[in-house]
Amino acid sequence: MLRPLLFLCALIAPTGAHWFYQTFTESSVLDISSCPITYYGQQYEQLYVNITSGNVTVCFNGFFSPETGGDCVVERSRGAESFYFQTYSYHYYYGYDYCYFYISCNNFVLVHLISGTQRDLYTYNSNSDPTVFELQVGGTTVDTVTLTYSYTTYYFSISGCRHSGQMYRPGTVISSDPETCFSLTCNETAVLNISSCGPLERCQGNNICVSASTCTVTGPTIIDVHGQINSIQDRCAYSLFSTPLLPDFLVLGNFRDRRRKDVSFLDSVTLRVDGHDIHLEQGGRVQLDDSTLTLSSSSQLVHGVQLSKDQTGVTADLSNLNISVFFDGDTAQILLEGPAGSSVEGLCGNSISSLSDLRLSEYSSTSCEMQYSETADSTIDCNSVTERCNLLREAPFSSCNSDIDPEPYITACTDTLCKYPAVDGLNCQFLKAYARACSLHNLALDGWTSNTGCSSEAFCQDRTCSDHEFCGQKTVGGDTRCFCRDIFASKYQANNSLGDATVCMQDSASVTLVGCLLEDKHINYSALQLNYPTCRGQVDELTHMVTFSFNSSNSCGTVVTTNNSELIYKNTIMNQNSSSDIITRHDQVYIDFSCIQTQPDIKTATFRIRDSSVIQHITSGVWDYTLIMKAFTDAGRTQAVESSTEVQLNQKIWVELKTDGLDGDLVVMVTDSCWATDQPSPDSTPRYDLIINGCANPADQTVQVKENGLGTSNYFSFNMFEFTGGSGEVFLHCKLHLCPKQNNCVPTCPGAARRRRSARSKYEGEAFISMAWTH
Repeated sequence: MLRPLLFLCALIAPTGAHWFYQTFTESSVLDISSCPITYYGQQYEQLYVNITSGNVTVCFNGFFSPETGGDCVVERSRGAESFYFQTYSYHYYYGYDYCYFYISCNNFVLVHLISGTQRDLYTYNSNSDPTVFELQVGGTTVDTVTLTYSYTTYYFSISGCRHSGQMYRPGTVISSDPETCFSLTCNETAVLNISSCGPLERCQGNNICVSASTCTVTGPTIIDVHGQINSIQDRCAYSLFSTPLLPDFLVLGNFRDRRRKDVSFLDSVTLRVDGHDIHLEQGGRVQLDDSTLTLSSSSQLVHGVQLSKDQTGVTADLSNLNISVFFDGDTAQILLEGPAGSSVEGLCGNSISSLSDLRLSEYSSTSCEMQYSETADSTIDCNSVTERCNLLREAPFSSCNSDIDPEPYITACTDTLCKYPAVDGLNCQFLKAYARACSLHNLALDGWTSNTGCSSEAFCQDRTCSDHEFCGQKTVGGDTRCFCRDIFASKYQANNSLGDATVCMQDSASVTLVGCLLEDKHINYSALQLNYPTCRGQVDELTHMVTFSFNSSNSCGTVVTTNNSELIYKNTIMNQNSSSDIITRHDQVYIDFSCIQTQPDIKTATFRIRDSSVIQHITSGVWDYTLIMKAFTDAGRTQAVESSTEVQLNQKIWVELKTDGLDGDLVVMVTDSCWATDQPSPDSTPRYDLIINGCANPADQTVQVKENGLGTSNYFSFNMFEFTGGSGEVFLHCKLHLCPKQNNCVPTCPGAARRRRSARSKYEGEAFISMAWTH
């Protein structure tokens, strides 16, 4: 820009003025801090003047170098062997600043002048020889000026803005993104303007910002939309968010224990929509009522809620109300935009509300309010924890501090980690929660993951644990698995047990071990077996409980013994090829379990031979079976005695005792004794013995006992008779018991001589048989 010549006159300096002048004959560094120059948006307080025979360079950030570049004014036409430098500054009493510096060499002058708000850089020639100036920024020429007239003044245009190392002219739009509502402009007065949504706003697209607020629930802590905090001490469900704008919509948080009983964590988030429950759980699992949903990064509409899932967690959007709920398995963040943020109820609206008023009993266990006290963890270094949590005040988090207050997050971090070990991703959980809260308001924290050694991905993604488990790390930063919740595990640990008590039935038994307790002991359930190697544990994929069992069709090597009136079934859970008698050791497992069953009570029944059979259903303790007694006229026991059958005195009758419902692989039935009376009572007299101690009465040659003690049935035969001088009726009484099959249950019978019985025969006699038996 050409202007009339401006002459600088040497004046007497006013009192308080600073004055300096000197002639230089070599390249020099000059101090201009009393009159700093702003060169295309960057202020400098030093000059680097380089003189050669070919050019003169005045740079601001180092001596001129064509290779490295810099911010310089380069004169290429004349050169110089010396230069004169002068600087002057004065501050007037009414706040007016005046200063200048100028460099004079070989008939041209470069002048910088500050007068109040006016700032100028200009040059003028003192002869008619052409003078060429290049103005460079970062080594790139941004302007070239050639002066061809003598005594001509030219004002350089050096106003501009700097951003990311680049220079921009006034009036330049540097960047603009309507979808993020962000724009960067160098305005007409060379001021860098950044336009974006405010800290309590969110971009809706098309450069439209709407009011937005965030509620964060992480660990036991709720940080409400006003930045207030509260901590949950129990394991109940609480209302996090509701709004009068949507009466049928509720967001609730479920809190559970993990490694300690006295510290609760947000375990899942439930969205109640139109009478349906959408459960967001750890591991990225989502359930609609009782059905599991399969989600992806593409939204799926479920009862008006857009559900999606990626590596960071699960998002549920209610676009009609601008409500978004995010859950990564540890932290929930509820973003409220527009009207939804102005009418918030629940802990997110006011975290210091009475917890009892917001507790949801229908989603809580009956004992959820019980609180526990445990000894402090001596391994926790609270000073180290506090230093870690205070990272939220440092870069890169500090770039968000003015918009999102870090103090509630720091408090949540220190309160939790000074009491609970920094495992299972907790070392990063609170940092991640703050970083995401910033991102929800379009405030990116570049490099926060690398600076802290954290990951933005969800912890334990796609690992599903049962209700009594939570997902954690085997080692810090290592692989994950499902751990037992401390309250659940404590009932087993108190008894040094790995599972529940044995479940005993009449013909089966089972014992269930807790999968997460087995893992705590480094026991691989797949390497366990019963006495028979083929009998392995069956895992419930939902509960991760491991069940071992045997039954009548597969005894799995069960050992059966007796103790007075008890039957004892015993088996062992062990490692494959284990022979140790130690209960549990580092690499061996040997767990005995047994069932003790009391033999059933004595039962009686009356049998009339002409009625063919009698059936008695017996229930005693766990025993539930049927005893059947039949009479036959043939040895093959095919011709049953019917009511029309004529039975002769001395005719051989076969009587079969048979059970239905007993496990023949475990027990056999032994008939101990049978005797006859002429009265229904087994204790009446006279009495005649047919079977004694499991053997035929040696005094009666007609009695034969078959298969006694071999199975769950046996039979015997005798010739029909009657008592002399009696009622003409014969009652038969039998006593039997159950015997473990593995024992030798067959009675040892002597071969003693037989004698004649005193009863006499009678044609077509009727026999009434009363039986009593025990097991």
